[in-house]
Amino acid sequence: MSHATLPANGFHALKEGDSFLVCDARGDIGGGSDGLFRDDTRVLSRLHLRLGGTEPSLLSAAVGQDNVTFTAHLTNRPLTPLGESSMAQGVLHIERSRFLWQARLYERIACVNYGEEEVRTLLQLGFAADFRDMFEVRGSQRAARGEQHEAELGERHVALRYRGLDGHLRSSVLAFSERPARLAADAAEFALTVPRGGRVEFYIEVGETPERPGRSRHRHAAARARWAMRARQRSGARVRTSARLFNAWLERSRADIALLVTELPSGPYPYAGIPWFSTAFGRDAIVTAMQTLWLDPRIARGVLGFLAENQARETSTFRDAAPGKIMHETRKGEMAALSELPFARYYGGVDTTPLFLMLAGAYAERTGDMALIDRLWPALLAAMQWIERSCDADPDGCLSYARGEASGLANQGWKDSEDSVFHADGSDAEGPIALVEVQGYVFAALHAMAALAERRGEGDAATRWRARASALRAVVEHRFWDEALGFYAIARDGRGRMCRIRASNVGHLLASGLPDPERGARVVAHLRSVAFDGGWGVRTVAADQARFNPMSYHNGSVWPHDVAFCAAGLARYGARDAALRLLEETFEAAVHFGMRLPELFCGFPRAPGEPPIAYPVACLPQAWAAGSVFLLLQAALGVHVDAAAGEVVVDRPLLPAGVDRLLLQGLDIGGTRLDIEFQRMGDRVVAARCGDGHGAVKVVARL
Repeated sequence: MSHATLPANGFHALKEGDSFLVCDARGDIGGGSDGLFRDDTRVLSRLHLRLGGTEPSLLSAAVGQDNVTFTAHLTNRPLTPLGESSMAQGVLHIERSRFLWQARLYERIACVNYGEEEVRTLLQLGFAADFRDMFEVRGSQRAARGEQHEAELGERHVALRYRGLDGHLRSSVLAFSERPARLAADAAEFALTVPRGGRVEFYIEVGETPERPGRSRHRHAAARARWAMRARQRSGARVRTSARLFNAWLERSRADIALLVTELPSGPYPYAGIPWFSTAFGRDAIVTAMQTLWLDPRIARGVLGFLAENQARETSTFRDAAPGKIMHETRKGEMAALSELPFARYYGGVDTTPLFLMLAGAYAERTGDMALIDRLWPALLAAMQWIERSCDADPDGCLSYARGEASGLANQGWKDSEDSVFHADGSDAEGPIALVEVQGYVFAALHAMAALAERRGEGDAATRWRARASALRAVVEHRFWDEALGFYAIARDGRGRMCRIRASNVGHLLASGLPDPERGARVVAHLRSVAFDGGWGVRTVAADQARFNPMSYHNGSVWPHDVAFCAAGLARYGARDAALRLLEETFEAAVHFGMRLPELFCGFPRAPGEPPIAYPVACLPQAWAAGSVFLLLQAALGVHVDAAAGEVVVDRPLLPAGVDRLLLQGLDIGGTRLDIEFQRMGDRVVAARCGDGHGAVKVVARL
């Protein structure tokens, strides 16, 4: 998957709904991969602030802790004021503060004069809107584009418009609180006069329609944006520990998930990541919902509802769609609308459908909400029928994939780059390809559907699905296990050959519970080895395998969500201490990344005193990277919530180094809210219910 280059000096991101912004530390937009995007279209491709024609000096820049407001602090370089001698550097403080709300960018520019004289200079804003589709920004070439309209100039606004080849008129209107001294199609110039010790501020808005920006509008919109974000962050149980830095990681991760969650008619839905994937993805959202389910089932409910509504109902090789299949990706841009690409609603993910069923089963167990399951049952049945039809067509009875047309994704598991599935000699695998972890997902999906069918009184279906799961387990043990490796092959190709590569995919297989205990223990030993774990978490491919490259996207890098799934698998097979180690390593990586884990980072071995090495074009923030802390923590604590049984099981909990006390607060189980405290007592960790000390829900601690 190709990516364009992000600003060299780092970038800052904001998101609200279907709009997001990427800018540099000064708040400028340069027209590379940055910009203001709305519905997968870049509606602002340039925004430069200059003082007297000179770029100001950067003091600092940050997005606030709540992820609502970006603020850049700047100061002047030596300037020549209007008609006077030069002004000294560093006497004018410029604060740019901006946020997004309801598809509009709001910005306040405040200037304070700390000099001994009045400041008179020109403040210039250069701007442009190229209306490029997201895929054009990422590097796709188009044979033709639509019509860029001539700019419409008003007294305090400029309207930039583009009519796409899809017939849709897209607009970007820049409006100013003050009348510019000069206004052109690409720039606005303001005569700035700031008295000694004085402050001047003005406001800008960028949206589809012209408005009259001002202090009152700005403050009102800011308050609403903060309230909406806080409401998302307050959802679900909270985790607090005795360690300040660990708490900072938890709070940053929680804030990033709240940032990426979009309120859709079907409920809250986490968009995948900024900048490349700020849209609804199936796999990413399901994984994020699984990671956070034990704390906040609302996200899972929203994800299940949206994906059921967008389930495939027809066959399309262009979209890799078939009845019952669950969506991989959806896009709203011009290229998707014109079917220049298949991603308007694309179904080329082989694992999304079984993951959807796994999430439904896990949600029902976590909440006891069979009313939602009953409403979704037709969609769940259709998804299972697609899986069964696909497995019946495979010579081994596995779920495999091969793209329908060249425009689709060549590889359709979570490692979807073209070079991610290969043989021990480094040659490509030929389709149809059956990935090992996908068979684990199908195994877990069959068991999930069997449990749901039993609760609905459909015993025959439950029996049939359990029998099918047993048959699939036998196939995987026979066709994927490599005794010489002591490990499961990453895949089986279309010619029936095993891809004998040791990859992290098998950690997901452990999490599904498919491997027998003896083989599971051997896999655990591999995942704990230095070939896999270089000190910052499990690499996607072991260091001694073909195509290993620590700088690659999928063949040797470290993905936090992948590490979390491996930790869940290790814990399931009795290696809770190994899961704890992965939690600690991931936390230490997060510290170096400012508590915000990127989508992935390089898989170089850890060296004393050196930080993990960033992957240059990773999404940041990314939903399943932010969610990884919660799945890692669940694996270490051994917490399992069963609302149907009315109990919370805590199985041999462990706390990371430096954390002596952890409070799980406000866990909602069927309307009963409880708190559980974990505390280090010598060489063991004890867990106990605290607070009211009674209630319908039992806490069962196995220490």
